[in-house]
Order: sequence, then C-alpha cells, then structure tokens
Amino acid sequence: MSVLEMKVPSPGESITEVEIATWLVKDGDYVEKDQPIAEVDSDKATLELPAEQSGVITLKAEEGDVVQVGQVVCLIDMDAAKPAGNAVPAAEAPKQEEAPKAAEPAKQEAPKPAAAPQTYATGAPSPAAKKILDEKGIDASQVSGSGRDGRISKSDAELAAVPAFGGNPITATGSRSTTTTKLSVLRRKIAQRLVSVKNETAMLTTFNEVDMSEIFRLRKQYKEEFAQKHGVGLGFMSFFTKAVTRALQMYPDVNASIDGDFKVNYDFCDISIAVSGPKGLMVPVLRNAENMSFAGVEANIKDLATKVRDGKITVDEMTGGTFTITNGGTFGSMMSTPIINPPQSAILGMHNIIQRPVAVDGQVVIRPMMYVAMSYDHRIIDGKESVGFLVAVKEAIDNPVGILMGGDERKGLGL
Repeated sequence: MSVLEMKVPSPGESITEVEIATWLVKDGDYVEKDQPIAEVDSDKATLELPAEQSGVITLKAEEGDVVQVGQVVCLIDMDAAKPAGNAVPAAEAPKQEEAPKAAEPAKQEAPKPAAAPQTYATGAPSPAAKKILDEKGIDASQVSGSGRDGRISKSDAELAAVPAFGGNPITATGSRSTTTTKLSVLRRKIAQRLVSVKNETAMLTTFNEVDMSEIFRLRKQYKEEFAQKHGVGLGFMSFFTKAVTRALQMYPDVNASIDGDFKVNYDFCDISIAVSGPKGLMVPVLRNAENMSFAGVEANIKDLATKVRDGKITVDEMTGGTFTITNGGTFGSMMSTPIINPPQSAILGMHNIIQRPVAVDGQVVIRPMMYVAMSYDHRIIDGKESVGFLVAVKEAIDNPVGILMGGDERKGLGL
C-alpha cells in the first residue's frame, strides 16, 4: 500500500509553526491532487494546504492544534480507488442498523414532589446577595429566590434590575448566553505586535486636512478613458500612494526604521496597503512604488486586494514594507490615530470624505474634505519632519496635476 505522509510546508522565512484553523475535508474522504484540504494560520497569514496526491485521507491533527513546520498532519492512501459518482465517502457512510432492542418495560412516572414548605429562610438573601441588593437599592421582598428553600442567591441579586421611576424591580428575561472562541494565531500575533508598538515606541500623531476637489474632478473626467486603456479603475489610493512616495523622498527619515542602536534608511519606497480580509486586516506590499505609474499602482493594489479576500495572499507578498497607508474612511471613520506597523516608523491614516464649508480666497465654499493622520515614532522622526511630511502629502493631494503630474494631467494618467 502506497501511503503519502503530508507534512506542513514552510509558509515563509522565520515561521516555525502553524495552527490548523479548519479542515476542509473529513477523515476518510477521497481527495484529488491540489484540492484544498485545510486552512492553516501562521503569525502572518492564513494559507490553504493543498493535497499533494489523490487518495483517501486520514487526518493526524485536530482543528486548533499548533504543529511544527515539517510535521505530518495527514496521510493519503494513493492506492485507494476513487468512489463512484454516487458513492458516499467513508466518513459519511451510514452505519449499519443495529438490531432493534427488546422493548423496555414502560417506566412509571415518578410522583411529582410536593411543593417545598415555607421556612424562615424563604426570601432571605445570602450575605453576598444582601450586599449587592443594598448597593442597587432593591428591597429583598421584591426578588424571587432560586436557592434552597427559596433563599436569594448572589446570582439572583446580580440579575435583579434596578426599579425605574419607583417601579418594581424585575429580573433579566432575555438571552444571556456567551460564546467563547479561540483567537487565531494571526489575530494573537497582531495583538502582541500592537501592544508592543504602544509599549516600545514613542508614538505620536499629527493631523491635517486635504481638499479632494481636484481628485474628484480628475476621476470624473477621465475614469472611463482610464479604465478602457489600463483595465483598472482610477481610485483614491493611487493619488495617495504617489503623494506618499514623493514625501518619503523629501523626508528620508520617515522612510527609515530602528535596528537596535542603528537607524536604517531605505532608498526604495515599499508601501504597505492595509486591506480588510475575511481573516482580519492584512498589509500586502507594493514594491518600489516610487517607480509605479497611476495605472501600475491601481493594478497592483487590485491584484493584492483580490488575493487577500480570496485567501491566496502569500507571506512574501506581506513581508517588508517601509511605510503603511490605511484607509478607515471606507468604513466611515472621520478621525483616528493609526498604530505604526513595526518595524516601520510611520503610517498614514485616510478617513471619510465630507462636504464641509472652507475658506478659499476669502470666500466660504463647500468642498469635499478629508482629515489625514500620520502616526510616527518620535525616537527617529522629529516633529519638523513629521509635520513637513504630512504637509507635502497635503500639497500633492490639493494640487495633483501641478505636483504629481508635472502640469499635464493626461500624460500623468498615461492617456
């Protein structure tokens, strides 16, 4: 019998263990080669595990198990015959019916117990319950006890509602169930990283606002021609990515990180773009974004976002990055203080766009405005650099044709 031992492949450099998030097949199922059989969580991504050969599978790990890279998680019997079209997999085959058991003699119903007699303890609260009722200002006579002999327990007191406007207190009658689920490896790692950022960096946030009028005009005027020529839509992210890469080249200390007692400056702009996926927030990276056109940025973001939402993003595509852009405005956020994505030293937060009155040339006009926020590590980025960086981003967004397109909007958009 030829049996293949399937081992956990390495999802990427520095990853030594993964967690079995979900088995997509059952023990005894017949699987085809390259069929996804499991989803595994690492501390950087959730990845699918494909079957290496066709055959009947035997699972060797449970959902939630943390397994080492290279550990055997299932066996595949490659000699097993593929079931016919109507055959039922072994895991789903009905069990042979057992012989009917001999009829059991009818059980006589036990007589119902008589109502418990009233005692001196009936309606009396326990010491813990009395303390809670006193704190709530509730009379014990208004609470029904569920303890022995009708005694009011601590839980009875906790459930008793404070009377509204002199009314009688009532106990909770709706559902009070709770559900406990284990956090995925990815979510636990994110939690650890976010806490470490707050504890280990001198993080500050500076704010500004940008006028989106020109970007609105460009998108309205050229969106159809841009999509027809380049095959992608003209979105906001390409303008912000181009504005950020320009500002990073103007303020190189923002495009840097700390390594022990050393500062590492990068000559390239690898921009991490925060994307919300089914497993949480992911940050795929645009490599050398400073050399990309508007169409190149839009195409790469679309490709990476699709991979995140389909669960096909790789660890390599999320590794690295020298600066992050996150857009909470897609969910309606008006203002926030984004948290730095370590080991990077800064992050730009975009927010929702609201028509607001602003003063332009001494006149009050209505413009589409957005608040932007930049969080930065004050250990290597001073206030002058952080404010200057954000002002440079603002200038480019307020005047994209003059600053990002060299004065020629059609040529700048590749039309």
